[in-house]
Amino acid sequence: MTERETWATRAGFILAAVGSAVGLGNIWQFPFKTAEFGGASFLIVYLVAALGIGLPAILAEFVIGRKANLNTISAFEKLGYKEWRVVGAIGLFTGFWILSYYSVVGGWVLRYIGGSLTGAYFAAPAEYFGQVSAGMEALALHAVFMALVVGIVAAGIEDGIEKATKLMVPSIIVILGALAVFAFTLPGASAGYAYFLSPDFNALSENFAEIVPFAVGQAFFSLSLGMGAMITYASYIDGDQSLFGDGITIVFLNSFVGILAGLVVLPLLFAQGIDPNTSGAGAVFISVAGAFGDIPGGQIIGFVFFAVVLIAALSSAISLLEVVVSWAIDNYDVSRPQMAVGLGGTIFLLGVPSAIDSAWLGWFDTLAYQLLLPLSVLGILVFAAWVYGAPAIDELMKGSGLGEGVGLTWLWLARTLVIVAVVATLALGLQTLFLGESPAIIPPL
Repeated sequence: MTERETWATRAGFILAAVGSAVGLGNIWQFPFKTAEFGGASFLIVYLVAALGIGLPAILAEFVIGRKANLNTISAFEKLGYKEWRVVGAIGLFTGFWILSYYSVVGGWVLRYIGGSLTGAYFAAPAEYFGQVSAGMEALALHAVFMALVVGIVAAGIEDGIEKATKLMVPSIIVILGALAVFAFTLPGASAGYAYFLSPDFNALSENFAEIVPFAVGQAFFSLSLGMGAMITYASYIDGDQSLFGDGITIVFLNSFVGILAGLVVLPLLFAQGIDPNTSGAGAVFISVAGAFGDIPGGQIIGFVFFAVVLIAALSSAISLLEVVVSWAIDNYDVSRPQMAVGLGGTIFLLGVPSAIDSAWLGWFDTLAYQLLLPLSVLGILVFAAWVYGAPAIDELMKGSGLGEGVGLTWLWLARTLVIVAVVATLALGLQTLFLGESPAIIPPL
């Protein structure tokens, strides 16, 4: 077994964790989920969910990872609960599953970077997306994106992931900030700000039961919870830094990037008279891409926009591959580069159906969102809050300088409200998967 690596700096860990959280879920999914569920009404519920539910859940993963200093499966055994390794295995499988189709979407982004410079998709964005989103070209770009991810992870924690995310995360914030300033100058953008930032409390109360589960699910997805990523990244912490402080910083920065993305996407769509209430895998590649053809300098703006989407996609993808690589190098005497190449190749093969037919991508995503993620988060919370208990508080408070009352508040919040929210989200997901005339659990054969 090779010697276990650690982060070189605290900032490196925070930026890597933020990079894992900030991905397509923030720049694509968050603006369109906001549009689909009532604009500012969804935003309010999401922010409450991210702080009140997402923060306790991410702290639970941090506690397990740092205390054990091992991968997401072996951590439970080291803590003395061998039978709970199945929870870590679900998280590892979830990250493996998600990366297989996430890489396909990353390939789409690569294609749109080139298409922005040539203006290839401006005239007919829907037709262009249909041509490049599935088939041999999509498969080839899936391979290219996966090769980029493998290359970064193979370089190691300090020289690969930490150095990459120290460059990626600030770049995402700076470029999105510049695009938000540009969107502010467009005529008609004010309607987008009103929709995004002015809540309709009547609409919120009328649709509260529908909005809440999706806002909670979005908080989990955008914070990379339930994928083994946060347990794995916390396992590389060397020292008594405040997990509580790190968790708040990560949740804040992640939410900030999501809001920043909304300040780019929604004003841009309203300025061009495009209906923002669009969902599906092609949303950002059709609606937003179509808007670039109608604004001055659209080719350059499109290139910059999809470049930042690529950076965000890579920063998340490397964390998902690291989950399985960490498990492998902790348990087998094989080098990191060999494991990164071998496991990356296996994930690429799992993603082949999603690259050939986007219906498969939708099926993979539905299972991840409705079943795997909430099931994994639920297992982690039950273990940390009800099984591990008091030692979890001790680990959380280490280096924080806070009183024990903060730890007890976290413990009981996780034991009650957070678990109830996750159970409700999982129940709704199971209903979607198994009930109804066309159960979503059936693959597109």
